[in-house]
Amino acid sequence: MATTDFVKEINRMRSEKNAIVLAHYYQTPEIQDIADCVGDSLALAQWAAKTDAGMIVLCGVHFMGETAKILSPEKKVLIPDPNAGCSLADSCPADRFAEFVGAHPDYEVISYVNTSAAVKALTDVVVTSTNARRIVETFPADAKLIFGPDRNLGNYINSVTGRKMLLWDGACHVHEQFSLEKILKLMDVYPQAELLAHPECRQPVLAIAGFVGSTSSLLSYSARSQKKEFIVATESGIIHEMRRQSPDKTFIPAPPNDSTCACNECSFMRLNTMEKLYLCLRDESPEITVDPAIREKAVKPIRRMLELSL
Repeated sequence: MATTDFVKEINRMRSEKNAIVLAHYYQTPEIQDIADCVGDSLALAQWAAKTDAGMIVLCGVHFMGETAKILSPEKKVLIPDPNAGCSLADSCPADRFAEFVGAHPDYEVISYVNTSAAVKALTDVVVTSTNARRIVETFPADAKLIFGPDRNLGNYINSVTGRKMLLWDGACHVHEQFSLEKILKLMDVYPQAELLAHPECRQPVLAIAGFVGSTSSLLSYSARSQKKEFIVATESGIIHEMRRQSPDKTFIPAPPNDSTCACNECSFMRLNTMEKLYLCLRDESPEITVDPAIREKAVKPIRRMLELSL
């Protein structure tokens, strides 16, 4: 079936089935273009919480589908490819994180949204890269805090807030792979370009960035900036929306260490395709499920995040 038929059928089925398609900025352009909402993790969580649709199709990775299901247990939540996982979430197994938390009983736990439902159930408040600094600063300056699982984001938040949070040693394989040496060479080729970096990047990359922020923050900054050229150090899927919002500007993906590729893509995010989205809606499968006992615990830190993000 041709791509145009996928578009027609997806539009027909989501109307007939009262379904909403949510897509992360790191999805392919075709999926972003057909989605009802495109956003970062916070925006998708907020949409999942407020939609009246009876079915949510989450075009992202597994933890995002879990978050939607936690917030809307009465809705059917689908994901086009069940193998769309997350290296960062995988770096924080719930059993090991539980041991880590248990070894520090006087600490409050802040978990990045890029975690499993089971890890969220061990958490006091969830954060995204968009709201992490603001939420951390709601705690007293001398509060004992655990931050997991991303050590790079945790280090960045510590550096801008003066906190000394205890960090879990996890990382995102995409943001870890950016090559400082190649970025510096690219900056020589494009001397007028400003480096935009996601806080999941390693500290040396953040140190040379003109602006550091979440995917949505990088997007809004590039749209309002007077500059015309940008080197973008995050998953390259965001460049589709950057170019759509600012067609008069140039966006260059920052290169990874792998010399065979000029951009940095998340292999998990790219498992979702238009064909899989079509099949997902047609068959109403694969469906995301969350154990009710875990869901009851995990929903509390997510709701706390949403309240603090208003």
